[in-house]
Amino acid sequence: MNLVAKYFGRGWLGLGYVFLYLPILALVIYSFNDSPIPSKWGGVTLKWYAALAEDREMLAGLWLSLRIAFYTACGSVVLGTLAAFSLVKYRRFKGRTLFSGMVSAPLVMPEVIVGLSLLLMLVSMQRWLGFPERGTLTIWLGHLLLGMAYATVVVQARLQDLNPQLEEAAMDLGARPLQVFALVTLPMIAQSLLSAWLLTFTLSLDDVVLSAFLSGPGATTMPLVIFSRARLGLSPSINAVATVIIVLVSIGVIAASYLVAHKERQRSRDLAAAQRGPT
Repeated sequence: MNLVAKYFGRGWLGLGYVFLYLPILALVIYSFNDSPIPSKWGGVTLKWYAALAEDREMLAGLWLSLRIAFYTACGSVVLGTLAAFSLVKYRRFKGRTLFSGMVSAPLVMPEVIVGLSLLLMLVSMQRWLGFPERGTLTIWLGHLLLGMAYATVVVQARLQDLNPQLEEAAMDLGARPLQVFALVTLPMIAQSLLSAWLLTFTLSLDDVVLSAFLSGPGATTMPLVIFSRARLGLSPSINAVATVIIVLVSIGVIAASYLVAHKERQRSRDLAAAQRGPT
């Protein structure tokens, strides 16, 4: 019975992985398809990658998406860390419940509602102040709002697991609050910061809804370019740019996983050495 349950669980797990990753594998394979019809195989070719190198609209959208995703990830980690510290380190302050709810609201609010509300607010600001015009800045602000909520959850979960005695010991030894954060707290939450950065970078890179509401003339992200072209019929060049993104993201995830694993092994060795004591 245990053997049947064991293989049954593994079988369902395998089917889940096939369901998730088989379409991605098919997309990569068909990016080398010589036929202009995506569903018909016509041999192996690299012409769609060559065509991608000359597609200025797609490359401009890709570069814009990468820039916005980078700034979104950096800003989300900074603001999310500050919000997480406020919620974890200061258990009681006036308006804490409201602050916690506002931070978590973008996680449960439909993106259509968030995008529409931001659009109405920005239109009102532009009418009264003449700033900002819809474009790269407004897209970044929308992505930052969503990314900050995700970063707060990731960092807050890590902060709640930290041993407060380590920070108290550092303060007893004369360290100031800023030194405690830089030398004690920050190294212990570095992995969660990296995880939050990668998560928010990915969310920003493939966002369509917020970008559609907040984009303007001359500021069209890659997902919007792909979405507009997909309505007219899929082209193998879209498979090519998707493959490039998959490769870039895979490299980033593998590098981050290796870094996290290396840091964890180093931390385990340091803890073991501290427990053994001086020799």
